[in-house]
Order: sequence, then structure tokens, then C-alpha cells
Amino acid sequence: MPSRNLPQVSEQNFEEEVLRSSVPVIVDFTGKYCAPCRQIEPIIEELAREFADRLKVVQLDVEEGPQVAAKAGVRAIPTLIIYKNGSPIATHKGAAPKPILKRFFEQALV
Repeated sequence: MPSRNLPQVSEQNFEEEVLRSSVPVIVDFTGKYCAPCRQIEPIIEELAREFADRLKVVQLDVEEGPQVAAKAGVRAIPTLIIYKNGSPIATHKGAAPKPILKRFFEQALV
């Protein structure tokens, strides 16, 4: 299931919430039936709180947003993409431990 603690984006509001954001945005491309997605979700939520004053973290269910996922080049989930000034600047694919995901989050602030 998508997180109840992370804002959900859709094809309808992706441009407004992500591409036009004044702060860097990390999009967690996820899915209801993805075990690795559920595995890293608590870590993503924890990092979202830790970095809340500097960036935004949102989730997009690829089944509900297939066009956005395809345009972003998402072929497997979980995939995290950092968007800065409307453009993707970094991608992380697959589950990973917190230290690796934290380093990925830090890339959004460079």
C-alpha cells in the first residue's frame, strides 16, 4: 500500500507538485504489490522528516500514474528520482539501507 505518511502525487498534479516546486523533490515511484517498496518505506518516511525543511518527498503509485512513470524512465520499482528546478538530476533504483538512501537524499541539496 502507498504510504499514509508521504504525500501522494498523480498524473493530474505531478507538474504542479514536482516540476514546478521551488524546492528539490524526491519522488518515490512505488506500487501496492512491491515488497522491496514496503521494505524501504519506513526509511523513506524517516528521511522525509529529517530533510523536511530542505526538500519535499512524495510518492507516486506507478499503476495509478503509468504515463508519468514511463516518461520518467521508470522500469522497475522502487525507483527514487530527485527533481530540481523541474528536471531529474539523480536516480536510485532498488531497495537499499538507510546510509545509502541518506546519501541519495543529500544529492538533492548540492
